[in-house]
Amino acid sequence: MRLARFAAEGGYQIFAARDGGWVPLSGVQGMLMTDLLEETHRTKIADQIGAARASGRTLEDAATVLDSGDIWGAGLNYRGHSADLNTEQPASGPGSYLRPRGCLIGNGQQISLPSQSKRVTAEAELGLIVGRACKNVRRDEWRSVIAGVTAVLDMTAEDVIRENPRYIPWAKGFDTFCSVGPQLVTLDEFDDAALQAIRVSTVRNGQVVATAAVSEMKYDLGYLVEYFTAGRTLAAGTVICTGTPGAAVIAPGDVIKAVVDGVGTLSHTVA
Repeated sequence: MRLARFAAEGGYQIFAARDGGWVPLSGVQGMLMTDLLEETHRTKIADQIGAARASGRTLEDAATVLDSGDIWGAGLNYRGHSADLNTEQPASGPGSYLRPRGCLIGNGQQISLPSQSKRVTAEAELGLIVGRACKNVRRDEWRSVIAGVTAVLDMTAEDVIRENPRYIPWAKGFDTFCSVGPQLVTLDEFDDAALQAIRVSTVRNGQVVATAAVSEMKYDLGYLVEYFTAGRTLAAGTVICTGTPGAAVIAPGDVIKAVVDGVGTLSHTVA
């Protein structure tokens, strides 16, 4: 199943995919996208998809898929990105950060570079969306709490991080510094081998800056779910950004994309 949110009068409306088109779902106002993945709602969605007319909407103008939860991130999880920053990967677990929801933008919206940084980078990532409140999830049970996957474009004031790595949340929290979407793809569309084969690419002005398969992560998806739920409760809708194969320095006029094969593409211009 694939779900997306689009701007509508007074807020947002959730759509489901059918044969490449998007069908608006009725009777779900006030519900979270993760609520719709419960078994009791799947049949209702299937009935609506079968009866409704495709809307003509495209993912080029989809809103962020997040409608609840926090935004956690794993840093330096691909060896290539560690080389970018000329630093070693953490040995006892991935780097990590928590960023504010106020930095989120929808697909296609413009990224505004802050005057407080002279070197901003953009990074494509695979995102895991938590489907139910969870805590202390075992590594081999991670699928039981993850509703689906999505694409993420993560911006960082890299000069700030190089000055002092303690500034990570501040350096990632500027307005327009994160995009999550454009759709949620449920995990039942991927077995473990297919997940490992997903390729994540950071693309600037049509050129691939960095690319790698999920299999090239140092800390795998199960490890990350166990790590981020250890000792704390993650709410439904929380996204876990799983790291990037590499970052692109961005400047005004650039077009930057996060391409996650089989999951989605986010595209933004830079101002």
